[in-house]
Amino acid sequence: MANDDKEEKSKAVTIVIDGTPYEVDKGDLTYVELVTLADPEYPQHPETTYSVTYKRGHGNKPEGTLSPGGSVKVKDGMVFNVSRTGQS
Repeated sequence: MANDDKEEKSKAVTIVIDGTPYEVDKGDLTYVELVTLADPEYPQHPETTYSVTYKRGHGNKPEGTLSPGGSVKVKDGMVFNVSRTGQS
């Protein structure tokens, strides 16, 4: 049973969005998922656009910008900034 607990914990990572920590499943997060974490009202207002940048990412791309429709592989301690830019 101890092994099951260890496996469960290894599937989650802590990321930081605009200074707030979130525990998410390890793997890819989409633009929509990140924006929704930062602004829970986003699904009701998809016409609003956001700038999503990140740092402390994986070695091959430690920093970058995530565009609508995109996704990024998350790792523990990754930092995201999500800013409203207006309407498209």
